[in-house]
Amino acid sequence: MSHALYTARLSALSAQQSVPTVAQWAVGFAVAVTTWDTRWRTRKHLRKLSAHHLRDIGLDPLTAQAEAAKPFWRP
Repeated sequence: MSHALYTARLSALSAQQSVPTVAQWAVGFAVAVTTWDTRWRTRKHLRKLSAHHLRDIGLDPLTAQAEAAKPFWRP
């Protein structure tokens, strides 16, 4: 299962009001960690793409390099 599906499910859980406060914090933390992991993996793979592949996804090498250089906690 992809990370995007995990993030969507965790976000849906955190939106429920009937969940105890500690559980909401735990779900919020899980959502943050999953988001950070997805960003880290995506940026790691972005660094490895060739100029040809970057053009296929509509990015120029400088934009891809700038995105890949961001730390995982920055959107």
